[in-house]
Amino acid sequence: MSGPACGSAGASPDLPWMLRLSFTITNTIIDACLRRDGTVNRRLFSFVDVKSPPCVEPANGVTTSDTTVDPSRNLWFRLFLPTESANASENVPVVVYFHGGGFVFLTADSKPFDDFCRRLSRDLPAAVVSVNYRLAPEHRYPSQYDDGFDVLKFIDENPPPNSDQSRCFIAGDSAGGNIAHHVAARAGEVKFRNLKIRGLIPIQPYFGGEERTASEIQVVGAPIVSVERADWCWKAFLPDGSDRDHPAANLFGPKSGDMSGVKIPKCLVFIGGFDPLKDWQKKYCEGMKKNGKNLKMIEYPKAIHSFYMVPELPESSLFINEFRNFIYFG
Repeated sequence: MSGPACGSAGASPDLPWMLRLSFTITNTIIDACLRRDGTVNRRLFSFVDVKSPPCVEPANGVTTSDTTVDPSRNLWFRLFLPTESANASENVPVVVYFHGGGFVFLTADSKPFDDFCRRLSRDLPAAVVSVNYRLAPEHRYPSQYDDGFDVLKFIDENPPPNSDQSRCFIAGDSAGGNIAHHVAARAGEVKFRNLKIRGLIPIQPYFGGEERTASEIQVVGAPIVSVERADWCWKAFLPDGSDRDHPAANLFGPKSGDMSGVKIPKCLVFIGGFDPLKDWQKKYCEGMKKNGKNLKMIEYPKAIHSFYMVPELPESSLFINEFRNFIYFG
C-alpha cells in the first residue's frame, strides 16, 4: 500500500466537509466544557446535547420507551424494540448497550445515541437496552460499572417484551466499550435466573495507560478523541490519586490482576485506523487472547472514532453486518 500509513502523521481520513465542520464544532465545545478545576460546564454542553423523547408509536420501524431502575441515582434505560423484521413472530436477542462520551458526556436519550440504537434495533434486529448510567466527575469509578450491572439484574427479572433472554449481548462504544467489558466480567461471577450472556461487543473501547502509544502520538487532530481530552476524562473518572495504569483503564498493566480466571463470553472488538486509542484497543485484544478468551478483532483502516454513528460512512454498514452476524451466527 502506497502513501502514508493510515492514522500516521501526514495522513487524514477522507470525510465530507460538512462532517468535518460538525466534528470541529463538537471538539471546540467539548474542550470549552472541560474546566481546569476538573469540573464540567454542563450548562454549556446542554446547548449542543439535543435530547430525543421516547416514541411509543413506531418510527423508522422501532418503538422506544424509558424504564426507571433506581430513581435515587437517576438510573434508567431506553428500550428499543423493532416492529418490522424478517421473523416478526420470533423473539429477538437482547443487546444491553452502553453509550460513549468519556464517562463524562451524553446520555441514553442524547439524539446521536437514540438514532444509533434505533438503527441497531431495526437492522439487527434486536431489543436494545440503552443504559443511562451516572457520569463523572460527579460520580467516579465504579459508579458506571455498578449501574450497568444493576440494569442486567433488573432485566433478568423484568425481561423486555418480545425478547429472547437466552441470547443476551453486552455492547458499548468508546467509554461504553470499557463499561461493557467490566460489566461482562462481573456478570461472569454470578448465575442469573433467566439471562444468558452470549457475547461481548466493545466498539473502539476506551482503554489507556501511563505509557504513550504510537497511535496516541501519531494520530493528531483526529475527530472526537485527543490525548488531552482522554487524559482529562481519565482523571475525572478514576479514583482520586489514581493514574492511568489503574485496572479500570489498563487491564493488562502493572497494577492489574490475573485475567485468566475471569469468565468473559466470546468477544467481537471493532477498531478504527484513525483512532488515537487504537493501540490500546489492540493491547486489549492481545491481552484477552493471551488469557484464553475467544476474541475476534475487526479493524477498518480508514475509520475514525465513532464511525459507526455516521450511516453515510462505508464502514458503518460493514459494522452493522458484522454485528448482526455475531449475534445471530456467532
